[in-house]
Amino acid sequence: MRSIGIASSDDIPRLFDIWEASVQATHDFLNPDDFLLLVPIVERTLREFTPLHCVRDAAGQACAFMGVSEGTIEMLFVDPQHRGQGAGRALVEFAIATLGATRVDVNEQNGQALGFYERMGFAVQGRSGQDPFGKPYPILHLALR
Repeated sequence: MRSIGIASSDDIPRLFDIWEASVQATHDFLNPDDFLLLVPIVERTLREFTPLHCVRDAAGQACAFMGVSEGTIEMLFVDPQHRGQGAGRALVEFAIATLGATRVDVNEQNGQALGFYERMGFAVQGRSGQDPFGKPYPILHLALR
């Protein structure tokens, strides 16, 4: 398993870059204006959410990160250059085994994320017609089987 540690405040700019690159690679359904509305929210969330767990590459730079709260994986993003190398799997396995995560929400249009979480043992338990900001991006609520 990859080494997982807690991100520091010095990691926040890199985590933002990971979020941005990951969303651009996987959220092709997202309206560009809606993406721009998310930027300040994500910047604030990354500064305030604790702890954020990350996987680092061979150079010691964060290449994936995750935040878990009250049994829910609230965010999980992997640098597109590191996708398919086990960082996301390691974070989810850590979230389940160590942090007690049993739930995650996924954009319905993000089939890659849905397939990933299903392979990790999650199943759809419900659906919301809009995202938390009232935008037309349905959310699937998944729970660990």
